[in-house]
Amino acid sequence: MEKCIKIEYDYNSFKLKDKHDKVLIITDENVNKYQFEDFKKALNHKFVEVFIINSGENSKSLNVYEKIIKFCIEVGITRKSVLIALGGGVVGDLAGFVASTYMRGIDLVQVPTTLLSQVDSSVGGKTGINIGNIKNIVGTFYQPKLTYINVNSLKTLGESEYLSGLAEVLKYSFIYDYEFLNYIVDNSKGILSRNEDVLSYIIKKCTDIKWEVVSKDEKENGLRKILNLGHTFGHGIEKLCGLSHGFAVNIGTNMAFNLALDKGFIDNEYYQKFIYVSNLLNIPISFKYESPEEILNLMKSDKKNSFGNINLVIPVGRGKVEVFDNIKDNEILNVIKRCINA
Repeated sequence: MEKCIKIEYDYNSFKLKDKHDKVLIITDENVNKYQFEDFKKALNHKFVEVFIINSGENSKSLNVYEKIIKFCIEVGITRKSVLIALGGGVVGDLAGFVASTYMRGIDLVQVPTTLLSQVDSSVGGKTGINIGNIKNIVGTFYQPKLTYINVNSLKTLGESEYLSGLAEVLKYSFIYDYEFLNYIVDNSKGILSRNEDVLSYIIKKCTDIKWEVVSKDEKENGLRKILNLGHTFGHGIEKLCGLSHGFAVNIGTNMAFNLALDKGFIDNEYYQKFIYVSNLLNIPISFKYESPEEILNLMKSDKKNSFGNINLVIPVGRGKVEVFDNIKDNEILNVIKRCINA
């Protein structure tokens, strides 16, 4: 795998590396409104087609996927074409899946426009669509030719969407680099005010960590699983409770920390620092829901499970996690209940 991640402060330096007969841009209605024209101007290609999807997880469906494939056929997208995913995680996952399957694979470029997609989903080659309440159950591993990150695109985000992305930033400090957590605390004002230099640093730090992990385990057979901290809990919360991905993941991370406390893997001081930094960045750690059993049942359908066991990433020390598949259902249910209306 070749590392092709470029972090810039605008779209002006964006250039396609290879010659392509056509360009297909997949974006959503929000990005189309605020960023599309600037990007298209920088792209400067004669043959550009655009497919705009509705914003939100519901667009990651077989129905939308089929519409895009039919559109590709209608406008003459070929094996010499390139697909550009201009948007957040939903656009990136869906467009990546289209690129990996159309004509058995065409070139893909990721241009993430949200903090969550810039630090996480646009790097590593995961694509996916949802079936019902099961997130990313259909997908591929397909590396983009380039991931182009415009730091200043984050200034167009609403506050809630921006804060949601910070949960994925925090994740990297818990799984790989505890000193990065101290940087986040020390620079929290710059993060919350969207200081471009601070953002550039944290985006580079997160993408470097993710690339290091993915380069050692592209297909998630071992080490890459640590990137799922909070996600097995979080996906259930996200689908059933209507929370954003990042907020759901941080609540899921709180559950993982609670399990770690129950098991004696970490001390209360470390857990309190998680609480402190979550509050500092205005990221939730609890939620309201009537049926914790529903969340547990949805967790059992997670694609990361094996041999009928739920795989959970749990902290075992400062900046360290391990994957466990022997946590009993009642233990999981207890931490879910503990984080409801807490």
